[in-house]
Amino acid sequence: MFNLKKGVALLAVASALALAGPANAQTPPNVLIVGQIAEPASLDPHVSTAANDFRIHVNLYDGLVRNKSGTLEIEPALATDWTVSDDGLTYTFNLREGVSFHDGSPFNAEAVKFNFDRMLDEEHPYYDTGPFPLSFNFSSIEEVTVVDDMTVEFTLSQPFAPFLSNLASPTGLIVSPTAVEEYGEDYGRNPSGTGAFKFEEWESNQRVVASRNEDYWDGAPSLEAVVFRPITDANTRVAEMLSGGIDVLVETPPDNVATFEQDANFVVHEAVGPHVWYAMLNMNDGPFTDQRVRQAVNYAVNKESLVNDVLQGTAAVAAGPIPPAFNWAYNEDVDPYPYDPDMARQLLEEAGIEDGTELTFFVTEGGSGMLDPVPMGTAIQADLAAVGLDVNIETYEWNTFLSEVNPGLEGKADMAEMAWMTTDPDTLPALTLTSGAFPDEGGFNSSYYSNEEVDELVQQAREATDREERGELYKQIQQIVHDDAPWLFVANWQQNAVTTDNVQNFVVQPDFNLVLREVEKN
Repeated sequence: MFNLKKGVALLAVASALALAGPANAQTPPNVLIVGQIAEPASLDPHVSTAANDFRIHVNLYDGLVRNKSGTLEIEPALATDWTVSDDGLTYTFNLREGVSFHDGSPFNAEAVKFNFDRMLDEEHPYYDTGPFPLSFNFSSIEEVTVVDDMTVEFTLSQPFAPFLSNLASPTGLIVSPTAVEEYGEDYGRNPSGTGAFKFEEWESNQRVVASRNEDYWDGAPSLEAVVFRPITDANTRVAEMLSGGIDVLVETPPDNVATFEQDANFVVHEAVGPHVWYAMLNMNDGPFTDQRVRQAVNYAVNKESLVNDVLQGTAAVAAGPIPPAFNWAYNEDVDPYPYDPDMARQLLEEAGIEDGTELTFFVTEGGSGMLDPVPMGTAIQADLAAVGLDVNIETYEWNTFLSEVNPGLEGKADMAEMAWMTTDPDTLPALTLTSGAFPDEGGFNSSYYSNEEVDELVQQAREATDREERGELYKQIQQIVHDDAPWLFVANWQQNAVTTDNVQNFVVQPDFNLVLREVEKN
């Protein structure tokens, strides 16, 4: 087991040596130091919504299923196999025997039932340890039944095509019922899962430490420990990487990618994932209640310049809410809004928007694939100023930003940056573009976008079991949402991470998580 005091002492030594010697000699031997973009909000995967938190969760916990490394292909995890009834309403999972949570309590069917009942049943004794904002992913679950100690059955209210991919998401990770019962609302500071690494320490704004799980069912990892350090300023993260203070740098600023590519001490890892970067537009009050104004800002912003100049070619211009990584569901006939400030001015004039109209734009300092959010925000501000819109930027730290944006923009802001990384094309439209996903309904439709046809198409796609049929439905959704323009569609990111050259078997995952169980450090 990882000696925490020794590990902390080694970290102190590493910091002291940060200014000397080659990068790969600075961090403790066989301890991986990860430069995170922010302090985690919680280590309870059912409570969190941010990729920053999920990158820690996937190393502490397992789900019934998981994505095969480097893909979005589903493979067994805590479930060894499963069957689906002919009507698509019943999923029966056979569970892996001999697995224990890190606190020593057994993993079994009762534990699985506890997890989902806790998120979905308002009468459950530990429902108040939430809220559980992404439990929306499992709203189709009608009942979870313990068949026997190692068999669990899910009954759905209707066929739900994304069910397995949602189980593979961080919200589907299985927490220890015993730990939840012991810590209650403080469980997020005292996590216990079945994952490859065991929680050791969380020192606020300093680090989260996890040690090797020697009894891990899939084989003990090579690394002795992982330390997640929150370094919110991108330039500081880069400086820490260059000086040897960290081994892994996530969400590398585009301006610095070339620097690392040209340095033999580092390896740049890249992958195209299902990512959408956009600015939501408040359709409940203010000028964006008018479709012409929403379309105008899409014409007014030079997205090619954002992608090529600000993001240094590390992304592509987005055409709508479905990312091209889902090639079977992506509508190639829907083109991005071209840069056309004259058309923007014409639409604004038709809508009666006067020069100098003020807008409030919420921008974050960084988090969850936000891609240089402050430079991006200021570039968008300049482009909108050129067509007569006076944009006032309000900047927030990531967790504070979420607390402002997730409850909805009404009465607070006209625009807000946002980014989503998903494992199924259902997730983004279902959670951010349907009427049932308004903030007061537990969703993330902070724009208050509502279109009955989109609602119906999303529902049909969720129930369709044929992938080709689902794909056609999502293509229709993309066209309608593109035309309605509830968002300023900006970019699809090519995700990156940088490691020191002594880190082996590191893979950038398409779902943007940071799976470290197979990573080695020489």
